[in-house]
Amino acid sequence: PSEQNAALPPDSMAGIRSHADTVASSEEVARTVLAVFGDAAALKVSTSFAAELEHEWVLDVRSYETHERVAHYVDLFSGSARERFEDRLSRGTRYDEMIRSKLRAGGLPEDLKYLALIESGFDPNAYSRAAAVGMWQFMSSTARDVGLRVDWWVDERRDPALSTDAAVRFLTELQKQFGGSLYLAAAAYNGGPGRVSRGLSRFADEMGEVEGEDRFFALADQDYLKAETKNYVPQLIAAALVARMPDLYGLRIRAETTYSYDSLLMAPGTSLAAVSAASGATVSQIRELNGALLRGTTPPDAAYWVKLPPGTGLHTSLALDSLPESSRLAYSTRAVKGGRTSISSLAKSAGVTSKQLTMFNPSLRTTKSGYIVAGQKVRVPESGAVALARDVPNPSIEKYGTATVSGTASKSVHLVRRGETMGGIAKKYGLTVARLRSLNGMKGTRVLAGQTLRVRAVTTKKATKSAAR
Repeated sequence: PSEQNAALPPDSMAGIRSHADTVASSEEVARTVLAVFGDAAALKVSTSFAAELEHEWVLDVRSYETHERVAHYVDLFSGSARERFEDRLSRGTRYDEMIRSKLRAGGLPEDLKYLALIESGFDPNAYSRAAAVGMWQFMSSTARDVGLRVDWWVDERRDPALSTDAAVRFLTELQKQFGGSLYLAAAAYNGGPGRVSRGLSRFADEMGEVEGEDRFFALADQDYLKAETKNYVPQLIAAALVARMPDLYGLRIRAETTYSYDSLLMAPGTSLAAVSAASGATVSQIRELNGALLRGTTPPDAAYWVKLPPGTGLHTSLALDSLPESSRLAYSTRAVKGGRTSISSLAKSAGVTSKQLTMFNPSLRTTKSGYIVAGQKVRVPESGAVALARDVPNPSIEKYGTATVSGTASKSVHLVRRGETMGGIAKKYGLTVARLRSLNGMKGTRVLAGQTLRVRAVTTKKATKSAAR
């Protein structure tokens, strides 16, 4: 993008779908730049090009518009819930070009953007009761497994572009797992791939010769999927039907400023307040573009790409380079040599609160008496970074129903992590592969990161939140 000298990431071209020879190379470049970086210049894709390929990028919703559940949500979105639906669609206009481009680049229909509408109303900072976060409502473990950084300093679930990339990767894997069915993939995104897979095996005889996208509706007719998952795909279809023709349904959509940005790779510990001053952008602009940076700073352990308003990258880089390091850093460092130094006393002497000091030192060790263990280096935040820090729940906490993964997660369920195999999981729980497959109604042995597997028989139903949410 403009003002940016970095090369494209090695895998940035992976999955870019080829088109007819008549498509101009400039349009290909624009689409690729938008998919990877989100730069404003990439939005100049001709309307004729979009119209030419429109049929390739939509879900088959017309075949199901008379389905009872679909019709119910069409009436809801255009009736009693119309105002809320309008507000969500209006918010989505900010991210529309970016999401559609990334879905196309991944070879997926653009209508899948309405999953973000259903999940969060296109809100990058949405936080659910089950600790799912962001526009695409990822749980922390699933987010990490699909390539997002989620820790105390950074939560890329809150980044619209990076989380959309992750959603495309996850949906692509789910589509492959379920034989090309996008509706089963969407159901698995909501209810978990394990449950959908078990349902298909369990009700194979009842579903008979049903093929294609009809398989979701055949499975939904069984008393198996949770009500939320049964209604998830009908909501997606209804949202596409109504949103494609808002005038027909009496909706008034307000267009918001298109989401676009320049990116600049910045050193560890760079203060976002310093970035704001150097770029000439407002604090609120920098904060909104960099929702993934939780503590008002780039992470202390790595350089990080910071997003800037379009056209500001070059002069921001020059301005930051002219500053002394002390003015660019979000914190200073003090060594605790010993004695009886408490967090409160150190915070008071530094002119910050104990909470603010702890926020910038999440791993600070203290004695039983509450004194800081000697030999540690303590980060003392500067006021600008404190002002931009977000007071959000710890991203490492992941809830399943009323339990947490780190605390009392169900011993009956295993959450598949990247690199795990069915054989390894079976061995961990003292099972044979055949028994593990039987517990989960699976015919094969392939497992996906984020999938939940039953690892012992249960006699009572336990509410567990989908790893995909």
